[in-house]
Amino acid sequence: MAAAAMTSTNVKAKGSTIRSTLAYVEEVGGAELLERVLARLTPAVRGLVRGAQATDELPFNVAVALWTAAESELAPLDGEWMEKAGAYSIQSTGVQLYSGILRKSTPLEFLTQGISLFRLYYHPGDMQVVEHEETRAVLRLLGFDHGTNLFCRRQTGGLQRALALAGGGAPVVRHVRCVIEGDAFCEWEMRWSELAPEAPR
Repeated sequence: MAAAAMTSTNVKAKGSTIRSTLAYVEEVGGAELLERVLARLTPAVRGLVRGAQATDELPFNVAVALWTAAESELAPLDGEWMEKAGAYSIQSTGVQLYSGILRKSTPLEFLTQGISLFRLYYHPGDMQVVEHEETRAVLRLLGFDHGTNLFCRRQTGGLQRALALAGGGAPVVRHVRCVIEGDAFCEWEMRWSELAPEAPR
């Protein structure tokens, strides 16, 4: 079971991260599973979670508390639930709110555009491309103190889905460096084939 991170109160997450997590839990396990997850939260955090609106800015620890509670219920059923929840978030609320950012002609165009998708969900900090080729890139997280591998796993799934939405065929995302494991920063290596013949648009 992942331990809940304690990060600075200046570290924030948008309410959309909360809402998409709740929607994913309910979709895979129904209302009963969702209530079990919520019951694991303190009353104060549960109130913030239930009341979160997509554009609200909440302390990141609220998101971590929810993810940790969900991990306790879902990990025994599906060890990759958090990666799937990240992908679900991008496919659902991500596309609804930020379609113009996600739907690009190539994954490289998505990754190197001027608008940061990360900063629309979290702050401070950013994800920056530090290496890129035609069908490969490395993304580095800077200035965001997340304190939990649940965040890293969510990013892995979300990035893989984002690459597919940008037309990348057979996208693969690997979390190759992690501050939780003692590295100086988190990095994700992403690879994809040429444009998928039926890329989701």
